[in-house]
Amino acid sequence: MNKASIPTRGRTLDHAAFVYDFFEPILLLGKQAEYDRHLLALLDPHPSDKILDLGCGTGVLCRRIADHLDVEAGGLSIGIDAAANMIRVATKKRANETCRFAVMAAEHLDYGNEFFDAVVSSLFFHHVAADLKAAALSEAFRVLKPGGRLIIADMHRPTSWMGALVSHVARWFFMQPQIGENIRGILPGLIEAAGFLPPVHVTTYFGYIALFTSRKPGDRP
Repeated sequence: MNKASIPTRGRTLDHAAFVYDFFEPILLLGKQAEYDRHLLALLDPHPSDKILDLGCGTGVLCRRIADHLDVEAGGLSIGIDAAANMIRVATKKRANETCRFAVMAAEHLDYGNEFFDAVVSSLFFHHVAADLKAAALSEAFRVLKPGGRLIIADMHRPTSWMGALVSHVARWFFMQPQIGENIRGILPGLIEAAGFLPPVHVTTYFGYIALFTSRKPGDRP
């Protein structure tokens, strides 16, 4: 495992790593377990799947995925994050034989072509600018097998007044124009432009976090 954070123009959360597990459930209004279960249901992992979690943070979702995999069948869940502190916390708390973590930028994945059966990402893409969003999605497409699944949950066009309030306050309070890109609705177009099938907008949580599913063209592994 790399010991240093990876240089990237995306925003990393090294400074928040040691309190992230406390604040994330609050930010998800106590619905983190329900939210993660929905992502898992959409992902529908097979015991032998190799699954990549982009921007894994402290690895909560990555470990929940890993618990559905079988090491003897080749199953493996890998979480990557450019923030070394996040990976340190994730490794200490959640690594096991089917769950691994690595310091890595989503726009430069150190994996071979068609290595993974699925790629999942939760609340990562609003931290990076549009060109890095596109690069990360192109890399996800490259490392996925034909028919491989893509599941993304992230900020999108608000669907309620509360969602709009949270989105716009976050954009200006954190001085993140990347959030502004998401709430203008650019993610579906970037997903399709990377080569994926047109994404399906499954649902929206809290009026501003959209769940999208897509896949790489071809037969499912």
